[in-house]
Amino acid sequence: MTPPLRLTGTVLPGGERRTLWVRDGRITADPVPDAQPVSDSGWIVPGLVDAHCHVGLGPDGPIDDHDGQVAQAVTDRDVGALLLRDCGSPVDTRWLQEREDTPRLIRAGRHLARPRRYLRGLAVEVEPADLPAEVDQQVKDGDGWVKLVGDWIDRDSGDLAPLWTADTLVEAVRRAHAGGARVAVHTFGEEALPDLIAAGVDSIEHGSGLTDDLIPAMAERGAALVPTLINVANFPAIADSASKFPSYAARMRRLHRSARDRVRSAYDAGIPIYAGSDAGGLPHGLIVDEILALHEAGLSTVDALAAASWRARSWLGLDGIEEGAPADLVVYDADPRADLQVLRAPSRIVLRGRVVR
Repeated sequence: MTPPLRLTGTVLPGGERRTLWVRDGRITADPVPDAQPVSDSGWIVPGLVDAHCHVGLGPDGPIDDHDGQVAQAVTDRDVGALLLRDCGSPVDTRWLQEREDTPRLIRAGRHLARPRRYLRGLAVEVEPADLPAEVDQQVKDGDGWVKLVGDWIDRDSGDLAPLWTADTLVEAVRRAHAGGARVAVHTFGEEALPDLIAAGVDSIEHGSGLTDDLIPAMAERGAALVPTLINVANFPAIADSASKFPSYAARMRRLHRSARDRVRSAYDAGIPIYAGSDAGGLPHGLIVDEILALHEAGLSTVDALAAASWRARSWLGLDGIEEGAPADLVVYDADPRADLQVLRAPSRIVLRGRVVR
């Protein structure tokens, strides 16, 4: 049993001043006797969300030891990210879901890619004919998400190229949906996107190749965009390291130059946009940087915050601040809607009804 808590402050997104009580780890409007005071002022925000990260992956590859995985998750927790969508991990991290001190974790299982068409050792590598059966397996192994690699460098052509045919994608997505899972797809370039959108994938990760002619179809399908702009910021460095492939290098530089404009176009078209840091390749704990990058790309302060809080939580199937919801809350001393930099300094963090910071 967790001890009862009391928090008073301005509750977002509504903006009304309220007192929240926490009993048995859940929010209630009913006063709870002997509740521990946590906050008497400030702004109370539903726990932040990193909708694209990789627990168990580091710059040098898989992180097999449990201490290293916990350290990644705690780093995210301590900046207020209390819900993580793990968009593909080379190690089995489901054991973390049993801990009380690490963020809630929604896993997509392993990346699915073709042989020699992704980072070595990270994906389950299958030929196109075997993809649907492997999707079935990842549906069983994940938490309602399957992660496909949609494009990657083709060393024969020396540039980005799609991994899958249209028919293969249609069947893979159908199998995932039939199993109750949604499909997230890594894609950098333009060519893979028409078939991915037509196949009905549920989220486009990175999506730096999203052009104006594709946006209406994506909006109509209801697919979400997780731009990972702080990772896209590394595209010039990737290009610099790819001198053997000049076409690919030039493409990555071009995608970098246009990335924020493409996010703004998607936002203007009403495509749902969510914040993901791509931690794993990047350090963990950078979700606030991604929120700021989304704002700089054109999202309002409220929409940039919502992309990593109440809207992202709803998209992933978790409640925000409402009666009976799990008490995953972050308190700030000032209004983050007025200045997103406020998000860098949470005053209190409550996870599963426990004060963790």
